[in-house]
Amino acid sequence: MRVALVDNGSLEPAAHESLRWAADSIAKKAETPVEAVSWKHSHRIPSGALGGAPAWTLAPWVRARVSEGEREFVFVPFFISPQGAIGSLLRDAAAEKGLRRPPVVVVDHGGPSAASSAVRDRVTDAVRLRLNGALGVVAAASMESPGTPGADFSRPLLADALAASGFDSGDVLIAPLFLSPGRHAGPAGDLARIARAAEARSPALRCHFAGLVGSHAAAIECLSFGLLQALSIGAPP
Repeated sequence: MRVALVDNGSLEPAAHESLRWAADSIAKKAETPVEAVSWKHSHRIPSGALGGAPAWTLAPWVRARVSEGEREFVFVPFFISPQGAIGSLLRDAAAEKGLRRPPVVVVDHGGPSAASSAVRDRVTDAVRLRLNGALGVVAAASMESPGTPGADFSRPLLADALAASGFDSGDVLIAPLFLSPGRHAGPAGDLARIARAAEARSPALRCHFAGLVGSHAAAIECLSFGLLQALSIGAPP
């Protein structure tokens, strides 16, 4: 049986390096080999940017394993779900930066369906419950708006949220609903660019970012537990 930790995929080396780190961490906790595999995109990263080991994408990886005789697989999804990591990251970021009850924006990428925004909103509700008033008002937003005209499920957008009353001045803590760094998340990503633009519009605004979910111990713990459950179900009697 082969196990793969599967993310969406990215052209950014840092994103696949993060996936490999998570796969290694889960493998240690579950005491079983776990391979880092992307659904798409990552095979286009130059292997030299990944220490000489090219990235796998899902279909070629499965075909290669089948050609080796493997017929059983476990796929561990490296995608967002409402777990406790975000609340912990927000508390850590607020303490590290000396922020006193800042308002919080939980921001995802944005998706073309109600299902995407429902996950974002459910995570935001869970964060609000977990923080239990330790920080300020908690709001949801999306980075961009890929919805169809008349059915835009991604609003409010981050740029609009940072222009709203209560979020347009003072310290605001942004929680990226992203697992790994890349073109969108990270110090030079789109989220940071949007925050800088908001600060330029409102000089009294100071945006701060919490860490990314995929690097938190709670995310690794959750995925390791899920993998061990899947392996126990699939084990022969």
